[in-house]
Amino acid sequence: MTEAPTKVPSTGTIDALLPPDMALACEAAGVAKAGRDASTLVILGVLAGAFIAFGAAFMTVISTGAGEIPWGAARLLAGVSFSLGLILVIVCGAELFTGDALMIVAFASQRITLGALLRAWSLVYAGNIAGAFGTAALVFLAGQHGFGGGAVGKTALTIA
Repeated sequence: MTEAPTKVPSTGTIDALLPPDMALACEAAGVAKAGRDASTLVILGVLAGAFIAFGAAFMTVISTGAGEIPWGAARLLAGVSFSLGLILVIVCGAELFTGDALMIVAFASQRITLGALLRAWSLVYAGNIAGAFGTAALVFLAGQHGFGGGAVGKTALTIA
């Protein structure tokens, strides 16, 4: 039995799906993603890579000097700051390879071909890399590594 989506005042609907219905929704999303044109997949991939890189840059700044606060609190702040990149991916509808890995459900149910799956994956993955490297280059050119008397750069090296 499928439950109807729950209406939430002023925000739209929340899909409350049981696991079989969630698998069908995942299949449908995979089919839709596989049907996107190449430029859309690459552009959305670049955006996702950039958003994750922004989250990582923010986390690096937040983590700098964290030795002066309790270890758990520092890790919590780092995680929250990094997750802002993931939130941007979701809110903006960008394509992150790790999320697109679920397209395997559409392939397993034979709703998309192996070629369509690999095409989408490779375009999104290439876009993610381009967005991440491009943002890293801009962050470097902006001199973020020199902030805090070079402490941000030292934190970045420690994380790496």
